[in-house]
This record gives sequence, C-alpha cells and structure tokens, in this order.
Amino acid sequence: MDQKKIGSLLRELRKEKGLTQEQLAEQFGVSNRTVSRWENGSNMPDLSMLVEIADYYDVEIREILDGERKSENMMKEEKETLLKIADYADKEKEIILNRICAIDIVGLLVMAVAIIIEMCDLGIASVFIQNMKDCMYGFGMGVILTNILYLTGVLSKIRENKVRRTTCKIIAVIAITIVVICLGISLLL
Repeated sequence: MDQKKIGSLLRELRKEKGLTQEQLAEQFGVSNRTVSRWENGSNMPDLSMLVEIADYYDVEIREILDGERKSENMMKEEKETLLKIADYADKEKEIILNRICAIDIVGLLVMAVAIIIEMCDLGIASVFIQNMKDCMYGFGMGVILTNILYLTGVLSKIRENKVRRTTCKIIAVIAITIVVICLGISLLL
C-alpha cells in the first residue's frame, strides 16, 4: 500500500469536486491539517472515514487503497465478463431443466403404461406382467423422488459429500440387484 499514491488520488478526487482542503475538512468534521496529511501521504484516514470518503467521491475503497481509479475499460470488461457468466449460468439451468423435463416425461409415460395394464386387467393372467407393472410403478416413483431431491437441493448436498456418494452407490447397486432377483424369480414362476 503506497500512502503517497493514495494521497495523490485523494487530492485528485478533491480537486475534481472543486473543493479546498478546508471545505473538505469541514465536510468530514476534521481539521484541514488532517486533510493535508492524507493528501501528502503522511497519514491515512481511519477505516470508517475511508468508507465515508469512498462514498462521498463515489469510488470503491479498493480504488483508494490502490491509489488509482479503475479505468472505464476495466469496468466495462468486468461488466461484460459478468454478463457472460450470467448467460452461461442461464444456459446451464436451461439444460438441467430440459433434462429434468425429459426424465419426468419418461417417468410419467412408464407410469401411464402401468396404469393402463392395471385398468385392462392384463396383469392378472401373468405373474411376469404383474411384476413388470410393479417395476414400472417403482421406476415412475423413483423418477419423481429423484426430481424432488434434486429440486430441493438435497441431491447436490449428497453429491458434495464423498462418503455419502459411496453410500448412495452401494444402495443403488443393492436396489438394482434386488430388482434383477425379483425379475428372475418372476420369470421362473
């Protein structure tokens, strides 16, 4: 932190406002000698005063501490970068929402087929069809549950924790194994 540079910037900001050191001192309730010391770089304003000065001159505290103003190009570049980041985030959200909608549609279609099978009494004649219908209900409910977990943020919390991630993989493998065993048993019967 270069106090001389900071002082020069404070002097420049005061002159841009068309104020004398006395007028500025009166504005902030300090002596004109204090303002002179700030501008010479021999003393620095305390933090609360620095906040007031930045607000008064409509500059960032970082600019004062750096002893130089941000260029208009720099502000423009930052704004463009932020807009690009916002666009990217919006596109990411759109992709995720499209995927969720596609998964929901598949889940609803599978559940609709299961309901049709139930309504037409096609499942009564065959144990295999009955088991397939049950699996379809399970798949549909799994899709709904997964989307609820995702939309409430629970799924992202699970992803962040590696221990839980391993646990979830184990549970998924066990669930798939149980489904395969049930299907195998229904085929044998």
